[in-house]
Amino acid sequence: MSIETTPVTPAQIVAEVTKLKADGYRLVTMSSVEIDAENMEILYHFDKDLKLVNLRMSLKKGGSVPSISGVLFTAFLVENEICDQFGVSFEGLVLDYQGRLLNDCTQTPQSSPFCRLLVKSSGTVAKEVL
Repeated sequence: MSIETTPVTPAQIVAEVTKLKADGYRLVTMSSVEIDAENMEILYHFDKDLKLVNLRMSLKKGGSVPSISGVLFTAFLVENEICDQFGVSFEGLVLDYQGRLLNDCTQTPQSSPFCRLLVKSSGTVAKEVL
């Protein structure tokens, strides 16, 4: 099964998202997929009156793309997650966790707000935070 997508480039993404927002679409989520050892895609999913619109951007793993969080603030969370998982840099991210959104560490004020594990001083897992 495939979904209908509109291809976009990094240079086009902010303008396309701005148009969709002006037309009343809301960001549902973003997803990313590895194509091969060097390439990946980011899919942007939007909804208006139960109609989905999907934008597809191809890029190199570890590449850099403009953030859409300046247009749609809530995108910052998914963009940080994609950064953590795929090493993609989002230029102009309104809240940048710098690779620490999802962090396996002792929860401290300097660590991620979404630590997966809370570690006791003995090194054993105390509880899952998420």
